[in-house]
Amino acid sequence: MSDYSDAFLKTVLQRTKVVAVVGVSMNPERPSYYVARYLALKGYKVIPVNPGHAGKTLFGETVRASLSEISEPVDMVDIFRRSEAVSPIVDAALAAFPDLRTIWMQIGVEHEQAASKARAQGVDVVMNRCPKIEYQRLFGELRMGGFATGVISSKL
Repeated sequence: MSDYSDAFLKTVLQRTKVVAVVGVSMNPERPSYYVARYLALKGYKVIPVNPGHAGKTLFGETVRASLSEISEPVDMVDIFRRSEAVSPIVDAALAAFPDLRTIWMQIGVEHEQAASKARAQGVDVVMNRCPKIEYQRLFGELRMGGFATGVISSKL
């Protein structure tokens, strides 16, 4: 299912305070970096997760190698990995965070079996969407007829 009501998406974004971003890049030109940065700038606490960069600092937070290294509660896990990598990430999220509210899979990422498992444990699931784009759209930040990449030329 990738057809979500605006009310549902808005509720998810409003109730979320802490986001673990799995697969975040240290490269500012990668979508995972600028989506995580955007969320941090909007007031979310963003906990970066990427085993290749564990121990480094990103957005004022230490990059964790895995979700199991996060000791504080997380409201949402945002997944920037290929669809075939999603199932163990969802399993780890469900095991690590008993009060997890949302699993969010980025654009192009879907895994119905993992989503069903999360839903069965009372966790909301969003697939094939981007929280940055949805935030901009739902909270009136989009400009230029729906331009949603967050990159606007200064020559416009």
